[in-house]
Amino acid sequence: MASRKGGVSLPERRGSKAEGNKNGIISRFYQSSAVSRGREAASNAVFVSKKLLRSTGKAAWIAGTTFLVLVVPLIIEMDREQQLNELELQQASLLGAPSVGPPLK
Repeated sequence: MASRKGGVSLPERRGSKAEGNKNGIISRFYQSSAVSRGREAASNAVFVSKKLLRSTGKAAWIAGTTFLVLVVPLIIEMDREQQLNELELQQASLLGAPSVGPPLK
């Protein structure tokens, strides 16, 4: 019997749960080499995913800034050119000139 001060002592259990888990099926499964290799593969997959995500983020930032610097001004300029052409056609029709279709490209 285990003795304690100031209380009732209870007998110790023979097959405690902590000892049973050491020899249980689940604990043997987690200690197997297949599980350790699986954990290692998962760890490597997480590492590669983080690296890929980081490099993808950098590539997306480069593509985005390149688009803003090169393509957006081109789109704005093309829109201005179209508005100017429409304004010239409108003015020509108001002044009585024969209507001309949009310029051929």
